[in-house]
Amino acid sequence: MKIVEVAVGVIKQGQQIYISRRAQSLHQGGKWEFPGGKREEHETIEHALVRELQEEIGIKVLTQQPLMIIEHDYGDKRVRLDVRIVEVFEGKPNHQEGQESRWVNIANLNEFEFPAANKEIVERLQTMGNN
Repeated sequence: MKIVEVAVGVIKQGQQIYISRRAQSLHQGGKWEFPGGKREEHETIEHALVRELQEEIGIKVLTQQPLMIIEHDYGDKRVRLDVRIVEVFEGKPNHQEGQESRWVNIANLNEFEFPAANKEIVERLQTMGNN
């Protein structure tokens, strides 16, 4: 089974993280997620994240730091999430495709339902926030 490579941006301002709800029609629809998208064949993961965040939430990424890589098998699909922290950007995150989105305090992230692969990201952010 092919692995889908995904660039994931954890958009962070202080203790606030920007999340959005997946469209019902998508895989894992209705759950909350961190913005990002699939890496195209010709792209590095860094370029994919810059492109996806520009298209999806209208921001220009100025810096990004690797946070973690997660591989997850959903049964019908395997994903490799390359998760990166984005704290320096231009513009105001705003979902271009009309999805519900909001800023959430790191401590409150587990009040939202995320796809299984994203739960490790929430745990890592909450662990970092307590150090």
